[in-house]
Amino acid sequence: MKTILEKLLGRQRVLVKENERAVALYKGEIQAVLMPGEHWLANRRGNLEISRHDLKNPEFVSAYEKALFDKLPDVAARHFTVVRTGRTDIAVIERDGALHAVLIPDRKLVLWTDAGPWKVTSVDTAADLAVDRALMRRIGQARKTEHLFLHPVVDGQVGLLFVDGVYTRTLAAGVHAFWNVGRMVQVKVVDLKRQSLDVAGQEMLTKDRVTIRVNIAAEYRVVDPVTAVSTVKDFSEALYRALQYAFRKTLGALTLDQILDKKVTVDEEAAAKVRGDMAAIGLEVSDIALKDVILPGEMREILNQVVSAEKQAEANIIRRREETNATRSLLNTARVMAENPVMLRLKELEALEAIAGKVERLTVHNGTGGLLNDLVKLRES
Repeated sequence: MKTILEKLLGRQRVLVKENERAVALYKGEIQAVLMPGEHWLANRRGNLEISRHDLKNPEFVSAYEKALFDKLPDVAARHFTVVRTGRTDIAVIERDGALHAVLIPDRKLVLWTDAGPWKVTSVDTAADLAVDRALMRRIGQARKTEHLFLHPVVDGQVGLLFVDGVYTRTLAAGVHAFWNVGRMVQVKVVDLKRQSLDVAGQEMLTKDRVTIRVNIAAEYRVVDPVTAVSTVKDFSEALYRALQYAFRKTLGALTLDQILDKKVTVDEEAAAKVRGDMAAIGLEVSDIALKDVILPGEMREILNQVVSAEKQAEANIIRRREETNATRSLLNTARVMAENPVMLRLKELEALEAIAGKVERLTVHNGTGGLLNDLVKLRES
């Protein structure tokens, strides 16, 4: 409520605090920017209007901004710091050494000068969208990363930078940041370490018309990431298809017996073609191998029967060979004993010793002489 003095003088007392600034308007027209202190301003019929601003929020946002700069340009120049950015500019605004704001292209920001001191650093994004790592860390600490693209690249990898679909450069391991200012930024990460590729469960037809399934494996690494990414849509898929073709060509020319007998891998001509084709797209292929051959159920049963028959035949041959050897040994022993009476006598004694070990009493009539002779005679009769 106005005091009696204010009513008599037609003026109003306006008090502005140290942390405030105020814009005074009379009859809707801007009169002044008020600094801290006591001000007596004309206010007949309540035509005075005061717009207060707390310097805790240093940005000047007001419906009277344009009118103030147009009508009182000198006053505006004393009280405000204006930051403008061009079509490709970024402005990094610091307040008393601390990062305050990041202003993207084609923007304007009006700041109360007394809320500073202010430092403005301009960055031209037309030449390079990359953000300096020290600045990237400061922006991250200030939680103002909404205008950044962040892309990590770990050890053993490289990142391929594309801007608006055009390859720009290769990025080493680390965290990379780029300005998000309306241009499309893409980083494709490529692993340079040696990798394995498995082609599992591929159905193939052998020369003798047997359908088999095979598992194939290859080891490779990317030696030219730019070529690998730009030449084909998916370089691992390209290698997958090349391996399929190579093994179809190799196994299709062999019978099932040849495949099972030789533990076949891809032939050198097909392997060389795979390696050559992959080298053209930036891949180095080392080992190529056939890991497993899987037969249909009925074919496995037939094969098991064949293997069983073969093993039985081998067992019979071995048994007959052992029987033949035993018979031959007996004939040789008999011939030796027939030609050597002393040897025959020793054998008689060995036989009696063996028999005596199994019975309590052994009675020999007419002596032991001629005992085995009688046995030999019985055999010959």
